[in-house]
Amino acid sequence: MPTGPADKLESCAIAFDDVIGQSKERLWIVSPYFVPDVSMETALYAAAMRGVDVRILIPEKPDHRIVWLASIAHAFRMITHGIGIYRYPGGFLHQKVILVDDRLAGVGTVNFDNRSFRINFEVTVWFTHERMVGEVDRMLRKDFAAARKIDLDKRGTRPNFVLRFLSEAARLMSPIL
Repeated sequence: MPTGPADKLESCAIAFDDVIGQSKERLWIVSPYFVPDVSMETALYAAAMRGVDVRILIPEKPDHRIVWLASIAHAFRMITHGIGIYRYPGGFLHQKVILVDDRLAGVGTVNFDNRSFRINFEVTVWFTHERMVGEVDRMLRKDFAAARKIDLDKRGTRPNFVLRFLSEAARLMSPIL
């Protein structure tokens, strides 16, 4: 599914919103730049409220400081809505993957941000065949097992005041990141 600014509809955002809304048991997302807009936040919150196992894997190490800070702010908000946030410690994580239940996997160039959904030219390959969905499942299980889950109640994973302030300030720039 190719998408870009020349599309008559925001087909990328619509597709992701739709598959998130279809999730019933599991919704796993991996993105190096996790800066969702309000509609994507709402879709993720609704999935968690339906009892879907919503997990998001983001990098531990940044390559763009402001985007990373905004991503951290969004991640903290997700946690307060029952969404599992994981940080990948093994270098910079650059994969863009979405896994919906045991029936759909998307792999491509789409980051979970406004630029990818509405501004950049991107591509996602959607897989429905059980073998490919199974391969994505196995890959993500390994990645989540190697990652560190963020728990705001545990010492060492809570944001300090400076990080919280800087990340919330960066979140204000989300529409243009």
